[in-house]
Amino acid sequence: MATINPAFGNELQKYGSVNFNACYNCGNCTAVCSLSTTENSFPREMVRLSALGLEEEIQASLKPWECYYCGECTTYCPQEANPGELMMSLRRYLTAKYDWTGLSGLLYKSLPVSIAAFILVFVGVMAFAMSVGFELETLLHVGHQFEMIAIGTIGMVILLPNIIRMWNFTILKPGVKVPFKKYMRSMGELFVHMFTQKRALGCDDNQKRWFEHLILVFGYLALLFTTVFLDWFSTTSLLVHVFGYVVSTVVFVVTIDFVSGRMKKNREVNKHSQPSDWFFVIWLFLMGFTAFVVRLFIDFDWLESNKWLYIVHFTVLAQWALLIVPFGKWTHFLYRSFALYFAKLKD
Repeated sequence: MATINPAFGNELQKYGSVNFNACYNCGNCTAVCSLSTTENSFPREMVRLSALGLEEEIQASLKPWECYYCGECTTYCPQEANPGELMMSLRRYLTAKYDWTGLSGLLYKSLPVSIAAFILVFVGVMAFAMSVGFELETLLHVGHQFEMIAIGTIGMVILLPNIIRMWNFTILKPGVKVPFKKYMRSMGELFVHMFTQKRALGCDDNQKRWFEHLILVFGYLALLFTTVFLDWFSTTSLLVHVFGYVVSTVVFVVTIDFVSGRMKKNREVNKHSQPSDWFFVIWLFLMGFTAFVVRLFIDFDWLESNKWLYIVHFTVLAQWALLIVPFGKWTHFLYRSFALYFAKLKD
């Protein structure tokens, strides 16, 4: 039997939901949503589940991840119940539920805790820099080693177990029977959505944002590949140098547009930004910008007398890797891709 939690709305408010209880089930949001079909009601079903506090049903659902938040449902809502923002809040809530450490929920719900975590990482970087006497070669070497170790450790210790928990919530617990062959046959769905986010193209007037996301995904992955596997800061290859400059420029130029949109609040999707949204775009910008400047200072032989610049980059990198990637909005990239894969398995 389903368990109703009347206090669930209060919990969702901590994740950013805005007035969803004002919904009187008129159906306008479903009528305008391009994802709605006769079998699937977007986003009205999730509004009703949230109003009733049916947490198990919400945790078993993949629909919050299938929504790309074009904002039309909120625009046409006569009660200003903000169904689009509810779907965003449900993604934050589900991220916290998937996370076995519990840290995602703490960081999403408390700005002071988030700020304290960023400060703690900064203190850790400074303590390390002081322990090696701010020796630049050591800082560069450890920074590169940190990136490689962080990728593997966070992937295996945090993200993989969380994906398994997501699979448990959405496939195992609901009793969905999926033959092993179907897991293999549907694997292409995972990678297609992970790298192209093509589902977003189904949203009306979302093509520009989809294209920016596509460029950003490839730019970010290329920057990661360049700094980690091609060792951009130490290599003597001119081709790698140029490639690194190009992809870092792409990352910070595209993120400038995202930051600008959130500041102007020029679209429905930008009107209710949460701290996690700001952290994601600002730190992504800082990643690209500081990497670009560090490489530039290396090329002009200025970095030795400006070690603080690399320490700033190392701090941004560590905060990104230790906080935003495993516990922040970056995880949406991963969970959404797996959600569409799981949806294919359920199909």
